[in-house]
Amino acid sequence: MSQRSIEDFKAVLQGGGVRPTMFEVELTFPSSITSDATLATNESTFLVKAANLPASNVDVIEVPFRGRKLKVSGDRAFDPWSTTVINDVSFNLRNTFEKWSEKIQNHNYALGSTFLNDYFASAIVRQLDRDGTQLRAYRFEGIWPSTVGEIGLAFDSTDTVEEYEVSFNVQYWTAANDGDPSVSSVARDPSSNLNSIST
Repeated sequence: MSQRSIEDFKAVLQGGGVRPTMFEVELTFPSSITSDATLATNESTFLVKAANLPASNVDVIEVPFRGRKLKVSGDRAFDPWSTTVINDVSFNLRNTFEKWSEKIQNHNYALGSTFLNDYFASAIVRQLDRDGTQLRAYRFEGIWPSTVGEIGLAFDSTDTVEEYEVSFNVQYWTAANDGDPSVSSVARDPSSNLNSIST
């Protein structure tokens, strides 16, 4: 049996591990839904209290051969991205999300925007070290809110602050260790995007 000590473990666990509380979310918003996109983006960095780093999913195609199945790679799929948002008395972020959803599809009749750029946006979630430096960043492209969650109200909900869930559909994501993940080179050279993910 291999002998491993706590000192061996400490040498491998660099920086004492990554903490799930150390993160920052930067949401961008379509200019058509808010008169002050900078304010909404700034508020998101403070009021988005929970998010996640994305999964990497490649579907499988099973090709049958003589009673066996050869599993080959299928197409890549991107999960919805979920966030939890703290509500403040201005209701500014909540109002912006509701307007965004209304832009996609009106509440009282089945009409909505026909231009994708009117409601597509992007977001960055940054994993931070305990000193606040960025360890990794993921940029979500072509996002739009599919669900702006309810806010529960109750007389006995004491010692708490309102919060709600917002779930976004995602076209794709990119990742990088330093700076903001760039997507500008994807159309010219797909391999450059692979390099950015692996850095």
